[in-house]
Amino acid sequence: MDARIPSIAGTIVLVLTLLPRPVAGHVDYVTEGPGDALDALDFALSVLSDPLNAAVFGVSGLAVTAGLAAYLWVRPTVKDIVVLRNLLASYADLVPWMLRLSVGLPLVGAGFQGYLFAPTVTFDPTLNPVVRALFIGLGFTILFGLATRIVTAIGLVTYGWALTVDVGVILAMEYVPAFLALLLLGGGRPSADHMLQQVASTEGTYYGRVDPVHHLKGFLDAATAPYREYVPVIVRVGMGVTFVYLGLIQKLAEPGQALLVVEKYDLTAVVPVDPGMWVLGAGLTEMLVGLVLIFGFMTRGAAAVSFVLFTTTLFGLPDDPVLAHITLFGMASAVFTMGAGPLSFDDWFGRPAETDRETVVSAD
Repeated sequence: MDARIPSIAGTIVLVLTLLPRPVAGHVDYVTEGPGDALDALDFALSVLSDPLNAAVFGVSGLAVTAGLAAYLWVRPTVKDIVVLRNLLASYADLVPWMLRLSVGLPLVGAGFQGYLFAPTVTFDPTLNPVVRALFIGLGFTILFGLATRIVTAIGLVTYGWALTVDVGVILAMEYVPAFLALLLLGGGRPSADHMLQQVASTEGTYYGRVDPVHHLKGFLDAATAPYREYVPVIVRVGMGVTFVYLGLIQKLAEPGQALLVVEKYDLTAVVPVDPGMWVLGAGLTEMLVGLVLIFGFMTRGAAAVSFVLFTTTLFGLPDDPVLAHITLFGMASAVFTMGAGPLSFDDWFGRPAETDRETVVSAD
């Protein structure tokens, strides 16, 4: 047996634990150039034609399937899950704050560093001071939670404009569901919106006499209230689409560029398997997590897995831009808190809980 290949069992364990992690995320952020032009289908077939590679994928798939089946079988008897679900549901009013942090911080960074949402789409801040001020202003205003719905609407328009400048902004597509969620939720609490609304709506306050917008804010709160239950759908589907894009388009469809990551970080020294295994494993893992989120199946588990993927990616790839992943970090935290919401397998299939439906209620 080749000395560089450990036992099949050992390889499977290592691949299951490490394979998806260091090459997860945005390939364009850590590579230069497209890599070799490889046919995606031929590449996948050539990797899987190796008996060891095929065995690893086959056994891994069976292990995941068996693990899911076992979990679904015993889950109704595990009270810990019931307690955790209900505790997380009690944090729902903090979701707007999570999303504001995850959007506001990277927008401020984008303005100061000079890029349009995605770090690969750059501009010169000294030559474009208005664009710089726009991003910094959007970021700080969202962080403060001031006029949140209006500012996030401007953010959506800005993202659409950036797409016309460079289609590469699609790499930062996670901003869209985050903006949409904030449009429905408002600033939440703690936020400037909540603070000013409480003062303005209290009879006898001086600010309530001069504030011209708190009635509009109250109207928007009431108008969006019927749709807030769909915020978990918007966030998890948006996050899931992002994962599918990263896995399918950036890795499986462009294996040449993904192989550059394996070579750059010498990942075959971490787990001594074929480089193609890293690419296929990462791509398929991201696609699987994305599809699970889209369909809302074991949603909190998928959010937890995605959070681990982001964290290990940042530690595994030291030059990966941290700011570029903050939005996804925040979205994963929000999905873990809210659960799947309606229009999901979890909602249809049922899960152990003391309540029938979790809700997301803005604290405005």
